[in-house]
Amino acid sequence: MGSRLKAKVQPSVLVWARESAGYTTVGAAADAIGVAEDTLGDWETGFDAPSIPQLRKLAEQYKRPLAVMYLPEPPTKFLPMRDFRRMPGTTMQVIPPAIVVEERRAHQRRELALELAADLEDPIQPFTMAASMDENPETVGDRVREELGVTDDLQRSWRDQEGRSALNGWRQRIEAKGVLVFQSDKFSADEASGFAIWAPVAPVVVVARKATPPRRRTFSLLHEFAHLLVRASGLSDLEIDGDSRRPPEEQRIEVFCNAVAAAALLPKRLLMQHRVVVSHQSGEPTWGDEELSEIGRSFGASREAVLRRLLTFKMTTADFYKTTRTRYQDEWVQYRERQKASSSDGMKRNMPQETLTNLGRPFIGMVLERYHQDRLSLSEVAGYLGLKTKHIIKIDHMMRGVA
Repeated sequence: MGSRLKAKVQPSVLVWARESAGYTTVGAAADAIGVAEDTLGDWETGFDAPSIPQLRKLAEQYKRPLAVMYLPEPPTKFLPMRDFRRMPGTTMQVIPPAIVVEERRAHQRRELALELAADLEDPIQPFTMAASMDENPETVGDRVREELGVTDDLQRSWRDQEGRSALNGWRQRIEAKGVLVFQSDKFSADEASGFAIWAPVAPVVVVARKATPPRRRTFSLLHEFAHLLVRASGLSDLEIDGDSRRPPEEQRIEVFCNAVAAAALLPKRLLMQHRVVVSHQSGEPTWGDEELSEIGRSFGASREAVLRRLLTFKMTTADFYKTTRTRYQDEWVQYRERQKASSSDGMKRNMPQETLTNLGRPFIGMVLERYHQDRLSLSEVAGYLGLKTKHIIKIDHMMRGVA
């Protein structure tokens, strides 16, 4: 496809993009873009359409990803975190700008995924898993494992030093249920652990990746997945026992989702059978870091998550948990500082790998499939994935397992 071909865009989307960017008149936008007012007017009324390079210029001026310009209709759910719960300790929705942008992008990608799936005649299956907050979280956690097909042996096979295998394993099985799972390097877990966007088809989970270890991300993933089970969009900070400054219903949701995530990740029967737990001195409330780390490696869980689970089963004390958690939080701050330092040392980034990690195989696969069917140009694919065109072949090879 040559760049002279007209972009297949909806005039109403062009009008929405202009107005949402603050250009109340066609003339003002045309001047900013560098085209004649009549030309832009023709694009917005459907008498003509921009070329792909012209559309790219529009997207740049309107501060929208190119992919958004291809939406079938103007989006209606792009208000920043409109349906999301408040941050701890606030009475108004004060959301960090980076998260607002990521929420907008998540909506965009979901709309695009639905369009791509329909165009490929392979619609995304409805999300049917569900739970009630009146249920026992332990029961829900067991059901999550069963419905996702996470057996005891499978989870044991995910054991590794950093927890990446467990994160990828849970993610793949959640994606197989029709959930779009994205990771973000635009915000870190000290701002929010992630967020969920509920929808009957293609609900979305976004997990903070920036300076966040894989095991922490795994718990966040399961926490956000629990939000989908109870049909609740939300922004989460993983305060395990809730935040007393939040409204009661919000606290209830957070506590329930944390409990479900813990039950799915660290089932009681498996935890009680673990050799470290079995060999631990009966009645001794203190646990060593190496003990907690060893248990965590077996489940793909953080030391803090393991210790909180032990507290649930009265195998440690609240005082020991709080003291240890405070120390782990201090270590977490130091870890983030080291990550920031290493990210600024000039190390070359692997953009195809980062994109694959962030956007996931299902979304990228739909985009590349349309490309291979000659229904998307190379530049359009780059726009959808947020990559330079030179990286598309590499990520295509990675998707197909070609060295």
